[in-house]
Amino acid sequence: MAVEEEGLRVFQSVKIKIGEAKNIPPYPGPNKMRDCYCTVNLDQEEVFRTKIIEKSLCPFYGEDFYCEIPRSFRHLSFYIFDRDVFRRDSSIGKVAVKKEDLQKYHGKDTWFQLQPVSADSEVQGKVHLELRLSEVITDSGIVCHKLATRVLECQGLPIVNGQCDPYAAVSLLGPSRSEAKKTKVKRKTNNPQFEEVFYFEVTRPLSYTKRQFDVEEEDVDKLALRVDLWNASNLKFGDEFLGGVRVPLRVLGQAGVHDAWYFLQPRENGGKSVKVEELGSLRLNIVYTEDHVFPSEHYTPLRDLLLHSANVEPVSASTAHILGEVCREKQEAAIPLVRLFLHYGKIVPFLSAIAHAEVNRTQDPNTIFRGNSLTSKCIDETMKLAGMHYLQVTLKPIIDEICTEHKPCEIDPVKLKESENLETNRENLRQYVDRIFNVITTSGVRCPTVMCDIFFSLRESAATRFQVDQDVRYTAVSSFIFLRFFAPAILSPNLFQLRPHHPDPSTSRTLTLISKTIQTLGSLAKSKSANFKESYMAAFYDYFNEQKYADAVKNFLDLISSSAKWDQKSIETPIMLKEGFMIKRAQGRNRFGMKNFKKRWFRLTNHEFTYHKTKGEGALCSIPIENILAVERLEEESFKMKNMFQVIQPERALYIQANNCVEARDWIDILTKVSQCNRKRLSTYHPSAYLNGHWLCCKLSADTAPGCTPCTGGLPANIQLDVDGDRETERIYSLFSTYMTKLVKMQEACGSKSVYDGPEQEEYSSFVIDDPQETYKTLKLIVSAVQTLEQQHTKYKRDKFKKTKIGSQEHPIGDKSFQCYIRQQSESSNYSI
Repeated sequence: MAVEEEGLRVFQSVKIKIGEAKNIPPYPGPNKMRDCYCTVNLDQEEVFRTKIIEKSLCPFYGEDFYCEIPRSFRHLSFYIFDRDVFRRDSSIGKVAVKKEDLQKYHGKDTWFQLQPVSADSEVQGKVHLELRLSEVITDSGIVCHKLATRVLECQGLPIVNGQCDPYAAVSLLGPSRSEAKKTKVKRKTNNPQFEEVFYFEVTRPLSYTKRQFDVEEEDVDKLALRVDLWNASNLKFGDEFLGGVRVPLRVLGQAGVHDAWYFLQPRENGGKSVKVEELGSLRLNIVYTEDHVFPSEHYTPLRDLLLHSANVEPVSASTAHILGEVCREKQEAAIPLVRLFLHYGKIVPFLSAIAHAEVNRTQDPNTIFRGNSLTSKCIDETMKLAGMHYLQVTLKPIIDEICTEHKPCEIDPVKLKESENLETNRENLRQYVDRIFNVITTSGVRCPTVMCDIFFSLRESAATRFQVDQDVRYTAVSSFIFLRFFAPAILSPNLFQLRPHHPDPSTSRTLTLISKTIQTLGSLAKSKSANFKESYMAAFYDYFNEQKYADAVKNFLDLISSSAKWDQKSIETPIMLKEGFMIKRAQGRNRFGMKNFKKRWFRLTNHEFTYHKTKGEGALCSIPIENILAVERLEEESFKMKNMFQVIQPERALYIQANNCVEARDWIDILTKVSQCNRKRLSTYHPSAYLNGHWLCCKLSADTAPGCTPCTGGLPANIQLDVDGDRETERIYSLFSTYMTKLVKMQEACGSKSVYDGPEQEEYSSFVIDDPQETYKTLKLIVSAVQTLEQQHTKYKRDKFKKTKIGSQEHPIGDKSFQCYIRQQSESSNYSI
């Protein structure tokens, strides 16, 4: 969610890796072990909770959390809780990181000492105060100075034990005084409106005849106002502290008036004296991002450069490829690039271009796409985004079952428990592997189109580059779909939204063994057992040394790497996708012919759908894939026959009866899959047949009448992503800005390569520069676009600083901003004079 600021949108997000805790204090009982979990809080609002790690004083969580932050906040906090045998939760300690300090820990694995949790430290919210110093002349003619303190309201107070009944206690503090006054209690609100005024005598009465009306400066400097917020509690332990502020009276200045919002602060020494090291520590990796996104037109130059990347020759001279070269980690570049290209529908040509270049640089087909290159990272990110639904429908049911059944599957004799049987465990594991292998290899029709198009491009590039190796067209695809998609999702289902939390150690071990086996099955390696370092895994894999497994993998890879785009037929080798006997109704090309039903052999490739009198004979009819406008079920009432479907073409529909309901569904799915990118696909169809001069469904007489029912839309293969193109371009600008020194170094490398033809200088060897002149041209355009945006950001920051009023509701005074407020008020006074 974005916050609008004068035509500019501000997005906040945080990505957290909760690693582990260590040295948690033992439970004060005979067991000593604890059952701990960790929460993530924005101020005091819990936004995430890990699973409970039982019986450990050094719990390992290994959980990731990402969220868009929809509101302002002061602290990002982490609490460690212990759940006892009565299911009661008690806090052990916390880590609180101020918003302004988050950048210190950006992207770094950091051990934080746990701090004690007490009511005095659990502070949030802000208070609005108005102070006014005035002269009062008493009846006896004596002048004294009084301070009028108005407590107007509070916002965002914490809720304690499900309630908030706040009141304010106001005190004037000084060397010899501590007067306290209280507001009324406001019931059931954490945003109380007080609107109460309290008066305090600031200076001793002075003789009116001395004409000394000014407040003595040394007296004021020694005084301060204290406002504490409390929750009125009915419990015997007394009222709970909610937060407070201390306002030195020197803020009154010459005007004698002060009106400002303050952040509430914890009390000094309010908590119990606990040695910090006694509470343990927590390992975290925090990435907090704040994106300031300008109106779209500001990003046009940089965005156009990026989107043109696929058309640049060579692609290594393109803006997107250069981003990958200058970033410290390829993943940094891949995330915004993939989202941007997906948003503008340019992901397939871009990935095809960089993959083709990488294949041409690869010398050994066995190492194809095995490195952490920009190509690999971009395809990984694309699969995560576009394939999330695909993973859900394919793997989630069986993963859920494995995580809830807790069947023993350990096959390492060394790790086997006394109560377990090795053969039983092997059989449990084999059944799981078989089931997961089957759901994967039969899921091809659900693979998202964008992934299929990318896999098609990978296969064609690999097959062209390594023509002698017949398996390279499979391994190029399997290195992604198995090695980088299915296997990691099985290994860590929580990272792919298949499970809410990291699995327990026993289930995690089962998933590790399954993932290893599936990865090897998908690799199509010549020597399977050689892929395992462990002898027990090599022995287990003997179960799967059958040709049917390799055939199933190849059929699956053929299907998902078969392009559905009609204009690629000329360069694509026909791949047989499905075949078998079915019954079809004669299409009646002869005007006087009988429209009867006949058994025919049907065959589907990625080019055409044909039927034959019998298997192996020539085609009686061929329907090009681009002529399939829709594939839908046909209502049983049409011919009083079950399991019928229709393949709708421009001039007629072909009615087919499958042998059973499952086969009918399979044919509909795969026909829909291969035709879903056709340009003239229908949006409506007739669910019943055209018989005796009219449509049975809508009764219209014209056989060309438009459909009366919306098409089912096929499979959810094209996932619509909620991507903000301007925000992704802003992130890419941020990366270029961060790595500007590397851009300059790359320009120098281009100059060096252009004039010097000898051995490459070591400082430039990390860059891939195929064409120094083209690369230099692109670098010059990038630097220009980045500098223009840099100027816009600088102007925005300067204008915002000028308009920022410390002490306003949007920018309350905090512990670090008080001096800024004093300086701002001083400058304002001087300006007005």
